[in-house]
Amino acid sequence: GDGKSPEGFYATNKGLLNPNSRYHLAFNIGYPNAYDRANGYTGDFIMVHGNCVSAGCYAMTDAGIEEIYQLVAQALNSGQKNVPVHIFPFTMDDENMRQAQAWPEYNFWRMLKPGYDYFEKNHRLPTITVENRRYKISPTTLP
Repeated sequence: GDGKSPEGFYATNKGLLNPNSRYHLAFNIGYPNAYDRANGYTGDFIMVHGNCVSAGCYAMTDAGIEEIYQLVAQALNSGQKNVPVHIFPFTMDDENMRQAQAWPEYNFWRMLKPGYDYFEKNHRLPTITVENRRYKISPTTLP
């Protein structure tokens, strides 16, 4: 890998689970998503996996991936079409955002923050779309 791990709003599904990974268990986050494609980002096989080693994926202990993988698989096996995977660079509170202003990624992180804030406030996922090569965060409407 390139040693870089994407941030943003992704989703995994049954076809992206890998119970036979050489990294114990793994699932693909669904990279590239619509935002990435609209902005010309390429790549694939960005995984959440065990074995605690990585060059761009999200690696964790085998025990950690076992717990997460089980929850993801249960949701998908119970009829959920996908499981959202929202990836943020840090806790996106106001103080951390102030400290991040000098980073070159700051404007991108500002685009992620409304999705982070919506979930923190409502304990529900927002609706996320891509318009004009940017994430658009909207309230989720109840059925």
